[in-house]
Amino acid sequence: MDPFAALVFVFVAGLITAIATGLGALPFFFVSDVSDRWNVALWGVASGIMVSASVFGLIFEGLANGTPLQLGIGLLAGVVLVVVAHYVIEGAEVNPKNYEEADFRKLVMILGILTVHSFPEGVAVGVSFADLGLEGGFEVFGLAVPLLAVFMTIAISIHNIPEGLAISIPLRSMNVPNWKLVWWAIFSSLPQPIGAVIAFYFVRIAREFLPFGFGFAAGAMVFLVLTEFIPEALELGEHLPRGGKAELLAGLAAGFAVMVPLAFI
Repeated sequence: MDPFAALVFVFVAGLITAIATGLGALPFFFVSDVSDRWNVALWGVASGIMVSASVFGLIFEGLANGTPLQLGIGLLAGVVLVVVAHYVIEGAEVNPKNYEEADFRKLVMILGILTVHSFPEGVAVGVSFADLGLEGGFEVFGLAVPLLAVFMTIAISIHNIPEGLAISIPLRSMNVPNWKLVWWAIFSSLPQPIGAVIAFYFVRIAREFLPFGFGFAAGAMVFLVLTEFIPEALELGEHLPRGGKAELLAGLAAGFAVMVPLAFI
């Protein structure tokens, strides 16, 4: 198959997941606020989706293509990347001319952290397309698309919606116009198509690194869920009955219920 056409196809898949982030801003076109109860539940849904996609998609595929040691090294590398990226962002100095310093720093932290999140998600998409054009999978525009790639693209697209909402809520409090909420939400996920293309190209030319790639993507996403998504949900739900744990667990269950059946199609 044409290598350039394959890269374009993977880029478009990553772009679809990025655009899905903008859907998280759409509620503000109809309501002025989204309750913390719904926020907690949506973070739970996102967490359930990402964990199920990582375990039943990436980790299973990693074990099928390599050894537990290779997968483990990849998992550790994914965790390290996210830790280092967070450290770099939190230590960054920002001195804008056209914004109040406090507001702009808050904006940079929100967008920066979620952008760090989005790159490994793009890597997950790219790695899942490793067998694009090979035997098996769905036929799309004349290309055989791996079932794992369909699974990961759907999973990350759904997961990106509450991330878009999470970006939009503090920006809304800064009186950012609704259409700009959509733009900022999508902007935070633009590294996804870039990460997808880089990961896809790498695993295609060096397929022996495929299990490391699966582990890397899974490690980064599970670590983000444990250290960012769930703590964020619990912080939002502090004033809710039982600390919002019921809403979080319901969201987690819903996320698993949506994605686990797709993993075994």
